[in-house]
Amino acid sequence: MAKKESTFTSMVATLVLVTGIAAAALGFVYDFTKAPIEAAKIKAQTEAITQVLPEFDELGTSYKVPSEAGGDSIELFPAFKGGELAGTAIKTYTRTGFSGYISIMAGIDKDGNISGYSVLDHAETPGLGSKMDTWFNNASKPNQNVIGKNPNTTNFTVSKDGGDIDAITASTITSRAFLDALRRGYTAYETKK
Repeated sequence: MAKKESTFTSMVATLVLVTGIAAAALGFVYDFTKAPIEAAKIKAQTEAITQVLPEFDELGTSYKVPSEAGGDSIELFPAFKGGELAGTAIKTYTRTGFSGYISIMAGIDKDGNISGYSVLDHAETPGLGSKMDTWFNNASKPNQNVIGKNPNTTNFTVSKDGGDIDAITASTITSRAFLDALRRGYTAYETKK
């Protein structure tokens, strides 16, 4: 069998063929996983809404409010029990975390107090900034707990900056970002109250 000589044309043809096969495979995988990923995101969002709000019967139609600082809109989900407003879930965010973007689902009860929160997305340092999942809802430490507090009567900034909330130990930047997201969401809530 004769050995084929490599030419520029044969190398380009091989490269185009391999690239085409790889692109087709990636496109197939993307199409195959797109729907399950979207369904998982919707399920996580629904679970977060249930977690952060007081008990409710039905979820109203969500609506978006432009963020005061510009950028993405903030989405609000009113919830009703017996036809009365039980609370509002707010999908809020900040881009000021140590590693950038943080997305939070915060709940506000009918009296305007934070009823709960769930961190939806972040890339903060494991063991430090990632503690925000549990740090700000510790009932035994009232200076770090945001649950039951109203941003109109409590200064939702870290105590190091003159606020009322204790920052996560060794993670002040993440704490500032987390509280920024809550304030941003509460401002959107107040705008459409």
